[in-house]
Amino acid sequence: MKIGDKVRFLNEVGGGRVSGFQGKDIVLVEDEDGFDVPMRITEVVVIGDENYDTSHVVETKMKPKPQPEPEELEPADKPITFKAPVEERRGGDKLSAYLAFVPMDLKELSDTRFESYIVNDCNFYLRYVYMTAEGTSWEVRSTGEIEPNTKCFIEEFGRDQLNELEHSCIQLLAYKREKRFLRKPAVDALINIDPVKFYKLHTFQENDFFEQPALIYTIIENDRQFVKL
Repeated sequence: MKIGDKVRFLNEVGGGRVSGFQGKDIVLVEDEDGFDVPMRITEVVVIGDENYDTSHVVETKMKPKPQPEPEELEPADKPITFKAPVEERRGGDKLSAYLAFVPMDLKELSDTRFESYIVNDCNFYLRYVYMTAEGTSWEVRSTGEIEPNTKCFIEEFGRDQLNELEHSCIQLLAYKREKRFLRKPAVDALINIDPVKFYKLHTFQENDFFEQPALIYTIIENDRQFVKL
């Protein structure tokens, strides 16, 4: 109950609007003549917009409409979710991961934009954090999970952002799902990106991960972590 509510009296005819309160137990009800009538809060009830003359008011409660019972699906009708198990390759139980930069138009190297990827070349899932530094402060550029033996697109960028990438760091956590595995130490690799390389055609080399030449930095290879490149 609050000021402005319409109320009616429980034990006598009449009502009005709540104009105030006196203590915790008394409510002031402004009647039709503008007088404040003190009443105990227990002797009034909040109503809607109906007439204050309660001699003929009959309260009714609407019964909720019965809701139809949900149909039970037969086993053949139930949705089936299936995900093929991850295919592992021989020799893939040693961690190998790379940071790759691919020019979007190698023929127009002076004007092209670039795409960056993290390549997961092992049988482990990799949870990654990719960040760059400006001075002593770091900024996260991307986080996520990469499935085994796949690559993950990170971002598209232009030459005006090359200086932002110069001091990069990639942290990795490796694990497998639904099977036992040998625990791998977490990876914390600092990578110094040379912006000058993005202007030289020969720095983009043929590789096993992309159809086009790419500039590839090693994060970890065959369980050997490259702390700084």
